[in-house]
Amino acid sequence: MGVLSPQFGSLVPSLQPQALVSNYLNFNSGTGVDFAQQYLPEIYEAEVERYGNRTLSGFLRMVGAEMPMMSDQVIWSEQNRLHISYENVTCGNGATDNTLTIPLVAGSVSNTIFPNMTVVIMDPSNPSFTVKAIVVSSNAATGAVVVEPYTRTSVNAGGANISGLKMFVYGSEFAKGSTGPATGAQGQSIQPQLTTFSNKPIIIRDRYAVSGSDTAQIGWVEVASEDGTSGYLWYLKAEGETRLRFEDYLEMAMIEGELASTGQVANIIAAVPSFGTLANAGAGSIGTEGLFAAINNGGNVLSGYAGSLQDFDSVLENLDSQGAIEENMLFLDRKTELLFDNMLAQQNSYGAGGTSYGVFENSEDMALNLGFSGFRRGSYDFYKTSWKYLNDASTRGGSTNFVNGDNIDGVLVPAGTSTVYDQLLGTNIRRPFLHVRYRASQADDRRMKSWLTGSVGGASTSNLDAMEVNFLSERCLCVQARNNFVLFTA
Repeated sequence: MGVLSPQFGSLVPSLQPQALVSNYLNFNSGTGVDFAQQYLPEIYEAEVERYGNRTLSGFLRMVGAEMPMMSDQVIWSEQNRLHISYENVTCGNGATDNTLTIPLVAGSVSNTIFPNMTVVIMDPSNPSFTVKAIVVSSNAATGAVVVEPYTRTSVNAGGANISGLKMFVYGSEFAKGSTGPATGAQGQSIQPQLTTFSNKPIIIRDRYAVSGSDTAQIGWVEVASEDGTSGYLWYLKAEGETRLRFEDYLEMAMIEGELASTGQVANIIAAVPSFGTLANAGAGSIGTEGLFAAINNGGNVLSGYAGSLQDFDSVLENLDSQGAIEENMLFLDRKTELLFDNMLAQQNSYGAGGTSYGVFENSEDMALNLGFSGFRRGSYDFYKTSWKYLNDASTRGGSTNFVNGDNIDGVLVPAGTSTVYDQLLGTNIRRPFLHVRYRASQADDRRMKSWLTGSVGGASTSNLDAMEVNFLSERCLCVQARNNFVLFTA
């Protein structure tokens, strides 16, 4: 049999009726003759959303707010405790068994104990050790406080010094006809100490570029994204995903932000070209303090929570010693959320076999609810939800082997507000303890900026045959009353 030359199409004759590779069409072989076939393949035009909704932002919108600012730094002050209390107090022995020494803090007036004050002295390591006494004398320079107990001859009846004591003032007592507390410029007067916190905004940027030819090229895959983008122009998908990714960065930077240490500021300036213009920059001039860093620096950290009620009660005891804010939000990864569900189910067992049925009037034949969205313990209300940021495999969530990627298991955020004076509004307003400040003025709003450059897509700024989409924001996070936040770590 003769061979036809040249061969057109992709069918090669055969002497026998056999199923040969040369007798079948391959649509995606890349040979350049794929479209010579006369039958169209069945094509799914839309992409399969195999990862569901891929965006991660939303946490700060649930628990906080965004407000403008017009400075390179935001500073706020927070109240200190009202009552006088000292820890790590030392008591002498022998001739000084009624002398207590308060640890002085360098650079501040630490000893605010004055004569005639009545105090309670406790030993945290010995619950039976509690002494109530009246103050005889107090030395502001050395921190030495001489007391006289009410019911015993000496505070320290033992033969060695006692350390680690706690002492707090519960009142005072004066004799009839006596003069009051010492007066004068250096008299008995307690001045509140100013405690301030600060943070600085960072500039977050991103960019997407596409050539003019690609904007006019149609594809066979239908574009579909979380922001509602649709069509058959692929650059729409790329630009839309860049925007979504940048919006996630706006929140992730506020959560993960770190202030550069003194030693690293110089290294970053030397290594990163865009910081080369900074001169004489000190600690805190680069970076910003995010949520995790703020809680680690002044908040509460619970490590190794195993799902027991006793562990969680320790959190409540600590909250009692802080602001005791009644309503709180729990944002947890999947593992810790299930630990909470199991803990609550153990306290709420009823029905057949001790199983809790939560919907359809608790009918075990209809549906089974093994999750809890909220609960009350003591005087506190907790609302529990899953935090996608801690579950997503591309961030702090599990990898392909379903193991947590990092040691952050969740965070407890108080749902309270604080009253502050707003410079822009000129009035006192109530703000959430957790909120974002972004740079804005009448001339420019840098909350979320986007603009086009080039000569394509409506832009006419240069002779570049491309469309460049620029994104920019300048912001920082304010974590106020961080002593009421709790970070759950592995």
